[in-house]
Amino acid sequence: MDAIARAQQRIEDAAAGRTDPAAFDATLERARHAVESLAATTARFEAGLPEAIQDGLRQHFRPSARHLAEVRGLTNQVIRRLERIEGDILTERHARVDDLTLLVDLIASGWRSVEERLAKRRGTADEARGGTGARRRRRLPPRGSSSRRLRDPRR
Repeated sequence: MDAIARAQQRIEDAAAGRTDPAAFDATLERARHAVESLAATTARFEAGLPEAIQDGLRQHFRPSARHLAEVRGLTNQVIRRLERIEGDILTERHARVDDLTLLVDLIASGWRSVEERLAKRRGTADEARGGTGARRRRRLPPRGSSSRRLRDPRR
């Protein structure tokens, strides 16, 4: 409180126009000393502050950098696994297409076999009924031969 009273007294004295040259010189000397002290402190901060900021940032972001590197590694691992899975799926798809092709070929050959057997059976059935196809024509005597038999159509 004493300092405030002195400061008010000096302000009143300065306002009255009465400046004491000794007090003025003393104040000016204290101000110069304070400015020099401030300049020295500023120089120390300017010299050490950037390094301190960099150290602080390194310490702060070092774990983040490690985490980021770990995430990158895991991402690359996931990409490699996905590519391998994609290759496996593609190989499996080609194998299924090959299996389907084989199955279609087997079914087609099976149906051809069934059709051939049915055709043979039809031929045998035609022969048993006296058939009308190429088999019957082969059994007929040559045209112009007199040994043709006439058949009864009711048989």
